[in-house]
Amino acid sequence: MDVIDAHGHIGRWPAFAVPDGSAQSLVDIMDRCGVATACVSHLLAVGPDARAGNALLVEALRAHPGRLLGWAVYQPHDPEAPERLRDLLAVPGVIGVKLHPEVHETALDDRAYTPAFEAAAEHRRLVLAHSQHASPWSDARHFAAVSPRHPGVPLLMGHAGLFPQGLRPAMEAAERCPDLVLETCGSRMTARHLVRMVAGIGADRVAFGSDAVFLDLRTGLGRVLLAGLPDTDREQVLHGTMDRLLKGIV
Repeated sequence: MDVIDAHGHIGRWPAFAVPDGSAQSLVDIMDRCGVATACVSHLLAVGPDARAGNALLVEALRAHPGRLLGWAVYQPHDPEAPERLRDLLAVPGVIGVKLHPEVHETALDDRAYTPAFEAAAEHRRLVLAHSQHASPWSDARHFAAVSPRHPGVPLLMGHAGLFPQGLRPAMEAAERCPDLVLETCGSRMTARHLVRMVAGIGADRVAFGSDAVFLDLRTGLGRVLLAGLPDTDREQVLHGTMDRLLKGIV
């Protein structure tokens, strides 16, 4: 089975313990636990320097073709970001755009992110955005507001609300928005929540993510492997949903 990790990272984060944030270290762990592909952004790009971090991402994609696919981080406060993003989306292995409203302190449905969604539509790419229940920037309501503005652009809700109390609003947003896909990573996500998510919106609207290297890839994978899901649903979550979304991109 070709497991696809929809939400990973490489690099380091100043306020989080990352023992080894190298691309090679992540690929080594993927090899040990049977993950074929990880879709990653560079933490430097998520944080203080999107330009330098995205350049490092491209280097990692070239070093590990097929094993790593890339999320190019869009920095809404950079006036040159729209042009830079279009160039990045043309790079082999870059599958879409990563948005982090919490770090950028910009609501997901703010017009500052419109160029990112437009570029994704133009290049037929995906968008992955951090979500966080009750946040002024990345609550489920922001996803429900922005997704209908960009029909046909797949939007992954990273962490599916992050907190347990955010799961129901995330599912309700997915029910209303056909292009919205919930992604499973987070230290507060449990197998019980995963089963509830799949039962509520269907396995084809759920994608496996680990949040490596923030979190251990093996923990997130084990959660899906040991959840009380039918095998067909488990396979859909682990690779089927992303297979469908990536068709025609890679």
